[in-house]
Amino acid sequence: MPYGERWVCERCRRAWDTSQIPVEEYQGLLRRIRRRKLEALGFAAVLAAILVPLIVAVSESYIFLTPVAAAFWLFFVRPFWRRRLLHAARAAPRWDLHPD
Repeated sequence: MPYGERWVCERCRRAWDTSQIPVEEYQGLLRRIRRRKLEALGFAAVLAAILVPLIVAVSESYIFLTPVAAAFWLFFVRPFWRRRLLHAARAAPRWDLHPD
């Protein structure tokens, strides 16, 4: 839900206004989450920047490293960054919002 929107719970029919959240804290949270996502994309880009030139310029036989790199990403890198992303989200400040 975007910041500043009003939301109505379908179960209890209470209305919640997200503009009660301090803007600086909310933007700080968004920056931390965005930074974690960019770190993961950056790592994938570096891995691709290494692998693609190897395949194109050196030898096509390096294409067989692609499944190894994908498995490495899937089983080692992705869980690591997912834990960091969850930690950043859990370390977020808690806000005591009151229904309208």
